[in-house]
Amino acid sequence: MTQARLMDGTALARRIVEESAKRAADLTERTGSAPCLATVLVGEDPASVTYVRMKQNRCRKAGIVSRHVELPAATTTAELVGTLRELSADPAVNGILLQHPVGDHIDERAAFEAIAPEKDVDGVTFASFATMSFGLPGFVSCTPGGILRLLDAYDVDPAGKRAVVVGRSAILGKPVGMLLLARDATVTYCHSRTQDLSAAVREADIVVAAVGRPRLIRGQDIKPGAVVIDAGYNPGNIGDVDFDSAVARASLITPVPGGVGPMTIATLLEQTVTAAARQLGV
Repeated sequence: MTQARLMDGTALARRIVEESAKRAADLTERTGSAPCLATVLVGEDPASVTYVRMKQNRCRKAGIVSRHVELPAATTTAELVGTLRELSADPAVNGILLQHPVGDHIDERAAFEAIAPEKDVDGVTFASFATMSFGLPGFVSCTPGGILRLLDAYDVDPAGKRAVVVGRSAILGKPVGMLLLARDATVTYCHSRTQDLSAAVREADIVVAAVGRPRLIRGQDIKPGAVVIDAGYNPGNIGDVDFDSAVARASLITPVPGGVGPMTIATLLEQTVTAAARQLGV
């Protein structure tokens, strides 16, 4: 039985970071200012601390200055909003990343909206969602943007295809659906209230699993030859797709880890360099 080809996000992300590093070096040489990404972390969630450290390491490799702001877990919404507005007003900062989750006591949306759109390199604000939806210049949500780059790298044209997005989060499910729609896919959103999820998935030429439930999507529900994007990450390096059964039916599939994850960080760094170039008028 023929198995699906793996979509290697690690290799593609490496190429994107290398190209971003070249652009950052050129920008630094021409302007005397290196691109700067500010990361804001509230509390000490172990996974978030690890993610932030990883992003800082990748910044260094790409010639991007990393400014890290640590705030105590008890930080209020008003305090966090104030910090993000200060960073937005700082000309030395080109991009801002608020590591989420931020804690249930904080209004996360209010915090996101305190980020200036021109520095929203993580693509989390209302403004960024609007530009994604209308195909206007702006910054895409990093994971959805990385998914589209993967599809392009493997010559998957969404035009005319049926795409099923399982998940409707504001920074993954909803925006990836809009990006696919902009590429002329016919998009169906599925979620926890969807009746007969299996039937919807069986119709899909492209499946994007982004719901945060391990092995929710089973191989028996994958249309033969479909492209499967697993954007889930659960404890134990387990995705939202049952990989072992899906790989026997899909034509292309992302592994977990090594598929979507590396593309998220690569997109973040690429957009930080782009933001710096725009702000410096280069």
